[in-house]
Amino acid sequence: MNLVAPPGVEQLREYLGRSLFSRVAGPAGAENRDRIHYAPGPRWFGPDRPIRRVHGDASMFIGGLSALLLQSLHPLAMAAVAAHSGYRGDPWGRLQRTSTFLAVTTFGRAEDAERAVARVRAVHRRVSGVTAGGEPYRAADPHLLGWVHVAEVASFLGAHQRFGAAPLDGTGCDGYLADTARVASVLGAAAPPGDRAALAARLAAYRPELRATREAREAARFLLFRPPLPVPALAPYAVLAANAVALLPPWARELLGLPCPPLVERMCVRPAGHALTGAIRWAMPPPRRGAGGGS
Repeated sequence: MNLVAPPGVEQLREYLGRSLFSRVAGPAGAENRDRIHYAPGPRWFGPDRPIRRVHGDASMFIGGLSALLLQSLHPLAMAAVAAHSGYRGDPWGRLQRTSTFLAVTTFGRAEDAERAVARVRAVHRRVSGVTAGGEPYRAADPHLLGWVHVAEVASFLGAHQRFGAAPLDGTGCDGYLADTARVASVLGAAAPPGDRAALAARLAAYRPELRATREAREAARFLLFRPPLPVPALAPYAVLAANAVALLPPWARELLGLPCPPLVERMCVRPAGHALTGAIRWAMPPPRRGAGGGS
């Protein structure tokens, strides 16, 4: 039996999909999407690689916000973001640039991925300064880039395993980390982890350097409680934010002063996160299989 959607449902789906896509991808999103997914040519990663499954899933909405919160706990990384990124004045622009970079390096042609990496490395070379406590920082520092990377992939993978449409098995998780290590290496990160054991070890190694500075707490308040969104989007965003916090390691929540009672998380927060990612997945179906080849 063929089921036909009621009148208006498809229009609602298209409207929600366009709205979400424009927020994440920006005004040039449709043009970038066509070039990334459909331009012929070799890619860094073939169609069956784990990085494509993770970065193409709706769970990235939760994983991305959780990654920002976790990354903020390194004082040098947070100082660089606070001074140079413009996350308050142009948060959507920053999101769009980041999402485009992830899409290009994950799905795009190898030559486009190489150009995207070169642009980011050029930006990093120009970013340096001194924290409020007098510590110098450089965005191109391989150790600092290593922290940004491990916080990011731990959050992306954690969100995918919790909310993804098709969570990875153990081999797939290690494959995802090996894939992302390839990108991190060309960006200049120091010894990016290539499997789960290495990721756990690197996170533990960074722990003594992490703390919640004033800038980190301000960034968390801005991201979680004062997002620049229209009123109808605030309730879904609250669900996203609650799940991003719940995804953090307990020690990271404690540092940021963001408690999440286990019973509330299990009974309310996590089910709402599954519903939200399911709705995003419904509104934003993945692009059809592109014309490009594998890696």
